[in-house]
Amino acid sequence: MDGYQGPTALIESAWKELNGSDADHRGSRLDAVSDVLETGRLTQDDAERAVERLVTVALSDEGHPVRESALHAVCTASTHYKLPYRVVEPLAVGADGFEPLLLDYVLSILGSTHDQAALPILEGFLQHPHPDVRGEAADGIHELGWSRKSSQGETV
Repeated sequence: MDGYQGPTALIESAWKELNGSDADHRGSRLDAVSDVLETGRLTQDDAERAVERLVTVALSDEGHPVRESALHAVCTASTHYKLPYRVVEPLAVGADGFEPLLLDYVLSILGSTHDQAALPILEGFLQHPHPDVRGEAADGIHELGWSRKSSQGETV
């Protein structure tokens, strides 16, 4: 296998195992997907497809550990790929349904898109009762502001 086919085969294998595994093993399959995303060796299109599937898992009625593994994998992807807002937008739409620990992941992911469309969602969590959520919302807004200034050629 070449440098591209190897990671693609690994991620496809993980998806197959994920679909057929019991709840106890689903988190470890998602960790395998995260490991592949961390290599940064997928094409942008393949990474986006993987993230779309991870978002679906994160929004499912799976248990907390499985949903957290999916969100962790999306966060990992966001450090190695530029994720368009459209790929993670379902997380924004469903943000109110996440418990605080998972919401931290969601807000981080939204900020990492550098898309101003995420701003109203992030601003909505600045008054959240949990300080970690408020902090993550503020960090995401800061990231969006940094991105906007950089794209306009302003000094950051």
